[in-house]
Order: sequence, then C-alpha cells, then structure tokens
Amino acid sequence: MRALLDLQKKLFPDLLDVMQRRYKILHYIQLMEPIGRRSLAEHIEMKERFVRSEIDFLNKHVLIDVTPKGMCITKVGKDVLHQLANFMSELSGFSVIEQQIKDTLHLDHVIITPGDSDEHEWVKQELSKTAVDYLQSIIQVNQTIAVTGGTSMAAVSEMMSPSTYAKNCMFVPARGGLGERVENQANTICAEMAKKAKGEYRLLYVPDPLSEESYQSIIEEPSVKEILRIIRQADVVMHGIGDALTMAKRRKASEDVLHKIEAGKAVSEAFGYYFNDVGEVIHKVRTVGMQLEDLSKINCVIAVAGGKSKAKAIYSYFKQGKSNVLITDEAAAMELIKGFSL
Repeated sequence: MRALLDLQKKLFPDLLDVMQRRYKILHYIQLMEPIGRRSLAEHIEMKERFVRSEIDFLNKHVLIDVTPKGMCITKVGKDVLHQLANFMSELSGFSVIEQQIKDTLHLDHVIITPGDSDEHEWVKQELSKTAVDYLQSIIQVNQTIAVTGGTSMAAVSEMMSPSTYAKNCMFVPARGGLGERVENQANTICAEMAKKAKGEYRLLYVPDPLSEESYQSIIEEPSVKEILRIIRQADVVMHGIGDALTMAKRRKASEDVLHKIEAGKAVSEAFGYYFNDVGEVIHKVRTVGMQLEDLSKINCVIAVAGGKSKAKAIYSYFKQGKSNVLITDEAAAMELIKGFSL
C-alpha cells in the first residue's frame, strides 16, 4: 500500500488532499453530531466557505443528513469512514510510527489518532472512541473488563456503545478510589460503561488510599473478597496513565508523599504506583484492587493516554512492560519517537 500511496501523491496530489479533508469533516461530524456548519468550521479550523461546499457534496451523496438541529452522519457515511480508516492511517504515515513504537516498547498493538489531546477536546473524544472500537473488536461473550478511574477512562465511558460481540460482559473497577471526584472514580466509570454497552457490573466501595491496618481488615470482608476474585480474573484491563505530580496533587497526597515523589523524580502514575523515567517504582499507594503484579496474568491490558504532555509518562510506565496495547494520539506519539532517538 505504501508504494501505491507514493504513486498517488505524485499523480493525484489534489485528489488525496480532497479525500483527507472530506474524511476529516465526516469524521468530526460523527464525533459531534448533531453539529452546525459554523461550529464545525471553527473546530476543524477550516474556512466556512470551504466547509459549506464540502457539506453540500457530502449531503448530495447521502453521507450526512442536514437537519434543523445540525448535521448527522448517515449509515452510508459510517460505512465509508470504516472502510477508509486503514487507508487514511497509512496516508498520514501513522502506520510507520505505530510500528516503531510497537517495536521499541515491545507491544502487541499501537493505535495512533490524529491531533493533540492537550490542545483540542475533539482529539480526546476521538482517542476515546478509538479505545472503545478496539475494545469492542477484541471482547467476547461473557468476558470481564476491569477499568481504572481517571479523566481518560471517564472520556472512554462517554463514548461506549452496545456491541453485538459483548453480550453478558461484566465491567468491574480495577481498584477502589473513593478519594477521586465522583465522575472520575472507577466505580462510576465502570457502571457507565456497562450501562452503555448493555452489560453487567459490580462495584468496589473502598477508600483510597488506606492504612496497612485498614487494608488487611477490608480485604478479609467476604463481599470484598468476591469482587477482588472477579477483578483479578478479568479478561481485559483498560487504564489511563497519569502525570505523577498532577495525580498526587489531585488525590490530595500528604506533603511527605509529594516530597518523596518529587525527590524520586517520578514522572508517571498508574494503578496507584508512581514511576520514575526508567520505570522504577518510587511510591505505591496502598489500595484495594488490582496490583501491578496481577497484570502479568491478564491477556490484554490496554493503556489509553494522549497529549504531548503525557509522552514522558507513557514512556516511563511502559518501561515496566505490564501493558501490551497503547492507544494514543499523534502529539504524544511524535514526542515518544523524539525520545527514542535521544
């Protein structure tokens, strides 16, 4: 396909530009429907007169519907997006970068979405939708999916949708976390995912963090033991990767812990563990739920993290080698590639 693309760029450069532009418009309408023309032009940073002509084309070919409430994508439009996805990824050069990251970090799969999550909200939504699409492509009937808390997972839960391949699936929180904001708690997120996927869910109501004495007491509770058994036998785990200091402050860590994290030069956080730039554990929060060592027994562990600012955290976390799938965005991927060459 690469050779064919190179020929097309030489012979029909304008055609490829038009294709990319229409794909981008169609794709954004799918993410934000219903959306007005002016709002669309502002978000994709394209002049409104160009958007108007492209909208007329897409509407004429039944790829979108234009309604008083805004534009919506049709089934034909969704089919076109689906069929063009791999081609557009190859055209953008992402497949080469995905392979480089995959080889360097020793992963099974890497998926890159366009843009920078730090700069545009729609990029975060696309990243989340891609994560949902990948999850739905691998899960099977009666499987268990464990999810962590955090803003990335909350965004994924918003994009979750029913899947014909995920009947009777169980969603569980990977860990406790009542110290988080309600919308970012693993319990809230897994319940929302289950509801939208038309699956089942179980919750884990425990505070985070815990003293050692409280931890030992809580894990002996029969109801907690049962949910922990389910969590540790999950078929799929989906989680975010946080910036170490940002996560510690968000969770209102003590001054001693903050000092430890800063002194140890921690750059990433996942599952309550704080890692430095070579993947060493600097600090661990005592939490009830999935531990880092449990991930080695899980077939598929999916990390979802994007934005240029997250590149160091992503690289740091993957030094542990506990997750085998990375779904990220273009900005984070390009920053990772720069880091590889240093």
